[in-house]
Amino acid sequence: MEKFIPLTDLTTDPKAAKEHPLQSTFEKYEKKFKALADQKRLHILNLLCQQDSSCVCDLSELIDMPQSKLSYHLKILLDANLIQKETKGTWSYYTVNTEEINHLLSPELCCLFRPSNCC
Repeated sequence: MEKFIPLTDLTTDPKAAKEHPLQSTFEKYEKKFKALADQKRLHILNLLCQQDSSCVCDLSELIDMPQSKLSYHLKILLDANLIQKETKGTWSYYTVNTEEINHLLSPELCCLFRPSNCC
């Protein structure tokens, strides 16, 4: 017997959202994938992967983006837990959250979208 995920719109049906065991998991990954679904944020992640850490002023020069726009994109990546921020004095330094990125690329996540006998 195959397991399947019902095609109920969980965002508009509160009863379905409560009854669906994967709802919170879907919401968590939706936020992460929305954060990744932007070329500028992917570029920022790529730059951060090449450095140990970077402040907004350094990233702004590398990506040729005003600090205000860059801060907006960094906030989205932070909220999705894809990057981490460390404050030193008045400066904020950003690094890639490698644990979270590795988790997104892991077989555990892929199991949500593969037949049950694959995991």
